[in-house]
Amino acid sequence: MAIQQLIKFSVADLDFGININQIFQIIKPQEVFKVPNTPPFIEGLINLRGKVLTIFNLRKRFSLPEKAADEDTKVLIVNMNDMLLGFTVDNVTEIVRINDEEIVDTPATLKDFEHRFLSGVAKLGEKLILLLDLKKVLTPDEELQVQEIVEQNAAQVIGEEN
Repeated sequence: MAIQQLIKFSVADLDFGININQIFQIIKPQEVFKVPNTPPFIEGLINLRGKVLTIFNLRKRFSLPEKAADEDTKVLIVNMNDMLLGFTVDNVTEIVRINDEEIVDTPATLKDFEHRFLSGVAKLGEKLILLLDLKKVLTPDEELQVQEIVEQNAAQVIGEEN
């Protein structure tokens, strides 16, 4: 019986989990360098110790109501396809251990949410945690667009920090 450790976080009233091995770092929101003509769910770029990262707003990505950042807001820095990306979330609540037997496929009855972003659902007692599939948060075209945005703006973002 294998056990997974998940970082549990919330966006709107939904609980999500990402495997802890995919998390590079959890940081507080920083000032973001806005890039024109990007999709609305891309907040912009930040300089994290000399690395330029694209920051995504998961509320906007999931078409959920917007909410201003507060003291609970965090940015999950994840490693996705050899790129570090940041995802703004409402809060990070805990690290949970889930047995593989407690993970099921995403039910077709799950309403008000795009299934394509999920790899499954974990049962934690009476609660459910939606397992975010990082490979599906961006389409291949969006991933290329993100790489181009970083390449075109990296010097300016790093220059602003110095």
